[in-house]
Parts: sequence; structure tokens; C-alpha cells
Amino acid sequence: MPKISKAKPASPHSNLLQPLAALLILLASSCIQAEAMETVVVIASRVAQPLEQTTSSVSVIDHEQLLQINAIHIAEALARVPGVWISRGNGQEHLTAIRSPVLTGAGSCGAFTIAEDGVPVRATGFCNVNQLFDINTEQAERIEVLRGPGTVLHGSDALHGVINVISRAAPPEQQTTLSMEAGANDYGRVKLSHGTTNEQHGYRLSFNGASDGGYKDDAGFDQQKFSARHDFAGDDIQVNTLLSLNNLNQETAGYVSGKDAYKDDQRKRENGNAEAFRDSTSARLQTHIEKATSDQGVFIATPYIRISDMEFLLHFLPGDPLEKNGQQSIGIQTAYSRPINKQVTLINGFDTEFTDAYLEQSQVGGFASFPAGKQYDYEVGAQLYAGFVSADYQWRPSTTLSAGTRYEYLRYDYDNKMLTGNTDENGNSCTPNPCRYSRPADSKDAFDNWSFNASLNQEFSSENTGIIRLAHSFRAPQATEMYRLQQGQLTAQLDSEELQSIELGFRHSDEMISYQLTTFYMNKSNVIFQSSDRLNLDNGKTQHYGIEYNVFWQISPRWDINLAGTFARHLYDSNVALFGATSDLAIDGNDIDTAPRRNSAVQLGWTATEHTRVELEWVSMGKYYTDIDNLHSYEGHDLLNLRVRQQLNQAVSLGLRVTNLADEDYAERADYNSLAAEGDRYFIGEPRAVYGDISLSF
Repeated sequence: MPKISKAKPASPHSNLLQPLAALLILLASSCIQAEAMETVVVIASRVAQPLEQTTSSVSVIDHEQLLQINAIHIAEALARVPGVWISRGNGQEHLTAIRSPVLTGAGSCGAFTIAEDGVPVRATGFCNVNQLFDINTEQAERIEVLRGPGTVLHGSDALHGVINVISRAAPPEQQTTLSMEAGANDYGRVKLSHGTTNEQHGYRLSFNGASDGGYKDDAGFDQQKFSARHDFAGDDIQVNTLLSLNNLNQETAGYVSGKDAYKDDQRKRENGNAEAFRDSTSARLQTHIEKATSDQGVFIATPYIRISDMEFLLHFLPGDPLEKNGQQSIGIQTAYSRPINKQVTLINGFDTEFTDAYLEQSQVGGFASFPAGKQYDYEVGAQLYAGFVSADYQWRPSTTLSAGTRYEYLRYDYDNKMLTGNTDENGNSCTPNPCRYSRPADSKDAFDNWSFNASLNQEFSSENTGIIRLAHSFRAPQATEMYRLQQGQLTAQLDSEELQSIELGFRHSDEMISYQLTTFYMNKSNVIFQSSDRLNLDNGKTQHYGIEYNVFWQISPRWDINLAGTFARHLYDSNVALFGATSDLAIDGNDIDTAPRRNSAVQLGWTATEHTRVELEWVSMGKYYTDIDNLHSYEGHDLLNLRVRQQLNQAVSLGLRVTNLADEDYAERADYNSLAAEGDRYFIGEPRAVYGDISLSF
């Protein structure tokens, strides 16, 4: 039987009336009185707390759901979370949207914190848009998603949201599981997990390796992930150490161009970038130390070290440059939570990290403004210092007020290893136009920022809670936005992006039904973008507002339904001269491109027998514009997926998954390129595919 979790997701469909009607029916059923099962999260405060007590909008995908989904790509799992769209590229590539459009560009990933056991997988200022593929989500205990600005315990890079993947703890007794899987396009995967606990010490080793022949021509990937976790439980101290290793070797397929190309059966396997590839490795080691103190408090310290290297072909740029980048970082997070009196609990702490990073870019053949040879070669050292304090005040037995602030200082020490200026590597000018790439002189740049949070949690009954939350958050410019300049720009005078947010939420939970309803409004300023002259500027403004819903209903002992969805608008709030457009383009009030006004997912579950679980999923994506002028659009799509799991006995289970059951023509992501003849272009969605697996436990 599946566990009833507080943060279940799923959602509605093509028009506005269907999902709203479904919500009204479900909410009307919420009069059932029963004891709720508790879901515990750590994403908001670093300290484990019941989901109902958090004042942020948090969703959880638990271990049983992850087993049922058995995702090949992280987008399949996070489709269950309202307000979230992981836009799948080719292979394991992706872009992220959390209460936002799908953001692109050098610093777009800086709007989201991607973490494992609370530690971001990349250093502040050095994000990667694909960094979710660095985490062993396939064998995680759960995935926690905070929608909207992070708390004061999160710093820069938590502007729109946080995804925190929780690793699996050591099992209470010896346990070994082996899973083997095969499917369409020569896909194969092996997952192995082994662990045990002996008195105070326990460990778990987890490995998964996948090979995909690729649906597209000359595409596919091989990926290996390894996690090793050691747990120690003392009388007043708990220590959890996690080692994470990841390797990805991918042959990458790019966009397919042409109006409605995703509907053309003759073009679906087309790959105009047969030479493209991505090779990525990463390693992270972290230790979470949690100690009870004599004043009834808890002290937490998490030291960590991270290493990553990547090499890939920039097939989306003229001349197909080759990029190499890497970073090494070391840091520590701390938090101290303690009661001041019967009404007030205080959390404060200090975070710091030090990073050394490099980036190189070169291409073999040169032409026009794209010079052959090296185009960038620089190193950046970074230092981060942050302090925060947050207080919870139990104003009344049913009313909690919370407020907090964070100060963060980030400093870059940039060292250009090439000639400074807008030339090729030998100092020669490009003709007839300036060289595309510019290299600023050595510099030291610093950013200091404050963030604030205030919230009210009102418990109307043991099952019903209301929330009001105000937040001001920020993100500092990424290193690539500062130093990977173009078209003669030799200094990027950028400030941090800032976001002001207000949200109101209502939660209900009992044994049969649980739901969350949230409405939000956000204003973002100093938005960093690239102008028509290829200059990195920061005076953009955007607006974001909408409604999110989560519903789980145990209809009967054998039937249940999940719904999760969003109705939202993401708008430009200023006129700007974006790249490729005339000056002062009148886009104020336009929808931001790649920002659907509606998306949702519904899972209907049937526990046919004690050992048989069937799930039918409906994923619905609304229409969205693909250009800033709102002249071109993608019509949206509706997909069906089927999942079946059969437990043969205590040791053996079988799984069957059919993706895109109705064989729908669709695009994973649509785009419009106004600068080239290609115009409309798409990452084409794959047709119906079947996957099967067998799992052994011993």
C-alpha cells in the first residue's frame, strides 16, 4: 500500500473549469476527521520539522513515489510538484522553472538552489543549468521542493526556489537490493544498494549505471552515480557523512527547426549537431553534525568539499566552440537552534565557502567575428561569508510569528590568463566586425546583500492551517555574467537581482485527504539580461503571480488520486533592448517567453491487490509564447503515462512503464530564434516507449 504523504502532487487539464471543479469536489470532502500521518522536512530550517509547521510552500516526493516513477530523467519526478517545470533537453540536459518562466542565459541557474542533504551542489556564483544531473535522485530517500524565495538560511541562488534531494539513511538491518532495467532505444540501467547498521554505526552504498542509445540520430548517454553514506547515532550527537560521485558522457542532439517540426515523423530523429557532446564529472563529500546542547538547543555544523569538471561543445554557437570548466570549493554551514523562553525559539548561524574555478573556450576554425584559437581562459577565486538569524514567536497557542534576516558578502578575484580586450588570442582584430568575445582585465568585485523573511502560521484546527509569508531575496551576478563578455564590453557593471514576494496559503490534512492552496505575487528588479549590443545589463523588471494547488485523496482503500497544478502569469515589467531587438522594445506587459499560464499533472492510483500497484498519469502543459514579442507560440500538449509494479514475493518485484501512452506529437521545449532562418525550433518529445525492470532484495 502506498504511504499517504502530506505533499502529494498531481493535476488538472485543458481548460480552467475542469481543475477548479475537481478542487471544489475534493475540498468539500475534507470534513472527514482522522489522525494525519506526519511528513518531516528539513529544507526550510536545516532542522527536521513537520511539514505543517513550515511557513514556506514546500512539496515532497517520497521514496515510494520515486520507486513507482522510476524516472530516467528528473523531469518525470518533478512533474508532480506545482509551480515547477523541469524542461527536458536532450539526454540528461534540462532547464529549470520554479514560480518562473524557463530561464536561459549564463546566469539563469542562479535563480535556483539545487542541493543534496542541504548543501548546494555547486558553489555560489558558479551554477550550471544542468546541475540536477549531478545528484543520485534515482536512489534518493525523498525530494523536497521549496517554491518561491528561500528562507534566510538560503543565500544567493535561492531567488525563485530550492530543490533539496535527501539521501537514504543506513537500513536498520542488513539489506541488499538489485534492480535491472531495459527499454526503448537500447536503454539499460542497473541499480545496486547495500547497507546495514551495527549498534551506533550504519552505512549504505548505492550505485546506479545507465546507458541510453538515444532516440535521436547520433545521440545517447552513459552515466554512473555512486553514493556512500555513513550514519553515527550517539547519546546526544548524530553524524551523517555522504560521499557523492557522478560521471556523464553524452552525445547531444540539438533543436530541430521548422514550424511544427515535432509533428513530422520524418524529422523526429533528426540531429543537426551530430558532433556535439558533454562530458561531466563531479565529487562531493559532506558531514552533517547535529548535537543536542545543555540549553535544550541543537547545534548543527556541515563542512563540505566539492570538485567538478566539464567539457562540452557549444553547438548552439557559430563555429561550435569547445568549453572546459571546473571548480573546487570548500565550506561549512552552521546553525544553532535553541528556545529563549516558552514562546520564542531562535535560530542563528554562519556560512562560509571558498572557491577556485576556471573556464576555457576555443574553436578550431575561425571566420568573421569568431576567431580561431582561444577565446576565453580565466580563473576566478571566490569567497563567501554569510550570517543569519531567525526567530519563531508563539504568540498564541494556535498562532506562530516568524521573522529573520541574512547578510551575505561574495567576493570574486578574477584573473584573465589571455590578452585583455576584444581581439583574437594573438591580439589581432576581427574584420569587418568586432570580435564576438571580449576579455576584461583582472579585477576584484564584491557584492553584499540582505534578505528578509516574515511569516504568520495560523492553526485553525488540528487539520487546517493558514499561512502568510513576506520575503525579500537576491542573487548575486554569476561569474560568467561578470567575465564572459562579448562585443567589446570590457566591464560588466552589474548589481544583484532582487525579488519581493508575498504569498498566502491554506493547508488541510487528515487520513483521507490532504491539500495545499497557495497564491503568490512577486516583483523582480535588476534583472540581468543581454542587450541588443550583446552587453550584460541589469535594469530589467519582471512580475510573477499565480495560484498553486496540491491535492491527495484516498478515495477508497484501493483507489487514490493526486493533483498538482499552477495557473500563473510571468510578465515583463519594463521595456528593454534585448539581444536581437531594436532599442527600447515595447514589451512591458508581455508574457515572458517559455512561461505557460497553466501546467498540471494527475495520477490516478489503483492498488489492485496487496502486491499490485497501477498508476495512470496525465501531464498537461498549456500554451506559451516562444518569443518576447508574443508573436509566436507553442500550443501545449497532454501526455499519458502508465506505471505498473507487481510484488511477486518478499524478494522479487517487477515493474512496467509506458511513457507517452497515446503516442502524442509534442515538444519538450519550443523556442523561436528571430536571428536565423530557422525561426521555430523544438526539442522534440519522444513517441510511445516501454520499459521493464526486475528488482531483487536479499
